[in-house]
Amino acid sequence: MDFKEIQDLLKLVNKTDLTEVEIEREDFRILIRREPAERNVVYTTAQPVVPHSMSHQVMPSAHVEVAESGNDAAAQDKKQSAASNLFEFRSPMIGTFYRSSSPDTDPFVKVGDHIEKGQVVCIIEAMKLFNEIESEVEGKIVKILIEDAQPVEYDQVLFLVDVNA
Repeated sequence: MDFKEIQDLLKLVNKTDLTEVEIEREDFRILIRREPAERNVVYTTAQPVVPHSMSHQVMPSAHVEVAESGNDAAAQDKKQSAASNLFEFRSPMIGTFYRSSSPDTDPFVKVGDHIEKGQVVCIIEAMKLFNEIESEVEGKIVKILIEDAQPVEYDQVLFLVDVNA
């Protein structure tokens, strides 16, 4: 089993409700086990419509400022509609986040860069393995929320991507 197959297997486990996968071959055995996700019920109003093809939620950014005065309702509506186009690019695993392949190379992406689906956007090191993380969407990087060489949790937001750019 090569590195790409292991990486695909980890992605499969992260994207599904599987809690355990075991594969055994003549000279190789791998067991992936995780705790079942807790099911919390969250009641919200005015949820944005999300196409079924997207694996993550498109949520309004918490960093968007909204005018409280109500005098400029058109500007307020414009800010809210812009925020609803932001895709929260989340970490598929626990590990250490790296913006580039080595300290002396340029980062994979910067704020303002246009990314394509399947493009490598960062590396997450987990258990001494460096996993290239590919984009699941096409758009423009609006914000990078994690500093280089910082630990990340599973499902933690790494980037905000404007999917309409």
